[in-house]
Amino acid sequence: MNLLTVVLPFSSESYFESTLQQFIRSQFVKKIIIAHNGEYHGEYDKCKGLKVDALTSGKTLNTILDVLSTEYIFFINQAQSITLNQAAIERFIRIADDTKAGMLYSDFYEIKEGKRSEHPTNDYQLGSIRDNFDFGAVMMFSAGAIKRSLKRYGKIEKVERAGLYDLRLKISIDFEIFHIQEYLYTKTESDVRKSGEKLFDYVDPRNRHVQIELEQVATKHLKNIGAYLKPKFAKVPKFEGKFPVEASVIIPVRNREKTVGEAVNSVLSQKPDFAFNVIVVDNHSTDGTTHILQKLSAQDQRVKHIVPERQDLGIGGCWNEAVLSEHCGKYAVQLDSDDLYSGPDTLQKIVDVFREEGVAMVIGSYTLVNANLEPIPPGLIDHKEWTPENGRNNALRINGLGAPRAFHMPLLREILLPNTSYGEDYAVALRLSRHYQIGRVYESLYNCRRWEGNTDAALPIEKINRNDYYKDKIRTIEIRARIQLNKK
Repeated sequence: MNLLTVVLPFSSESYFESTLQQFIRSQFVKKIIIAHNGEYHGEYDKCKGLKVDALTSGKTLNTILDVLSTEYIFFINQAQSITLNQAAIERFIRIADDTKAGMLYSDFYEIKEGKRSEHPTNDYQLGSIRDNFDFGAVMMFSAGAIKRSLKRYGKIEKVERAGLYDLRLKISIDFEIFHIQEYLYTKTESDVRKSGEKLFDYVDPRNRHVQIELEQVATKHLKNIGAYLKPKFAKVPKFEGKFPVEASVIIPVRNREKTVGEAVNSVLSQKPDFAFNVIVVDNHSTDGTTHILQKLSAQDQRVKHIVPERQDLGIGGCWNEAVLSEHCGKYAVQLDSDDLYSGPDTLQKIVDVFREEGVAMVIGSYTLVNANLEPIPPGLIDHKEWTPENGRNNALRINGLGAPRAFHMPLLREILLPNTSYGEDYAVALRLSRHYQIGRVYESLYNCRRWEGNTDAALPIEKINRNDYYKDKIRTIEIRARIQLNKK
């Protein structure tokens, strides 16, 4: 009956004792490894303290796995209050026995600010290689799957924070990562920020060293599964047709009467050495947006106001309306309806990269600001994880690629964007990067406003899951395509 080793991070908070006692009392738990930084001095049966540098470092995990003697390992990856629901451990073990999965995780309840709610998680798939996949606080591994995976693909890398990421990627190659669609525990959440405030944690420059580790692990995984692409790129084909202007700024919009005028005017204030226009695709606004755009287009012929006939368009569909229109220039440049270019030279800097480097796409950098255009943490978002050498591989690990985004229009017309309102730009960027180089501008070109009106300001978990699942699906498609490309 002694089937389980539990790894539990120590905390000096009062909840730790009750969390620990659940495992001590369980007949299924043989051993409890309490990971600590020198503060733990307990003397319970079953428990053994392990002083660690970091909970998820390669050193910590290799030390634990080298002495693993049970059939399964229960890894608590967050130092928070965990209450096991009825027969939770038994359920994990039973499903592990039935499925022979390499790793299992479940849905859970969470308590935020005293309120309990359901927290469903997503099914894992080939494209779920992003390092921030939400497994919850409890991950259960098969010792047999761990041993076979590490024997075949090597020990966990010598990393400070990315060890757990490396372990589950290696297991996922030959074993299923199984989602138990049942609420098996309750977690008291300490991070109560809204979704829009958490969105940029992964690109905080203070976490740069962790990002480098994660990139190394993800790149090795792509090599292991045959999806890694070498830094060899096709040339962007020449297009002999004529364009009405050199560049078009594309703004999809619906009901942004408070901000769309400023966005359009930030485009009109550009001072490049070429002709440009701004194509605003008004997706049947019901506030004052349409009137504002009609007035702006009447005042300046560079403003092209399009109201599509279709009623089924997402942001990607609106982009396609603009790209396929007679107004679109050689380069199509992004601007959201509630954001602003940071200066009059943004368009010039973007087009200069196209001209000098012959790339299929250019990605800039932006500064996070509040509704009053005042910088807010983490400030500059430069997405330095996109490098010329490894950017198109590393892009499969992350959930976004920076802004503003600009495309070589003839190529974009061939591919088009998915008709969705989330992940549409990410999908087309991955598709382009499969064959072509992506150019970068690492200085701020764009002010990205975070305010209560943003579409991702405070999303419910169901919407977050749908968005994340869709991007995982995009990655699944792209990874399969790259594997096939390498086989050829």
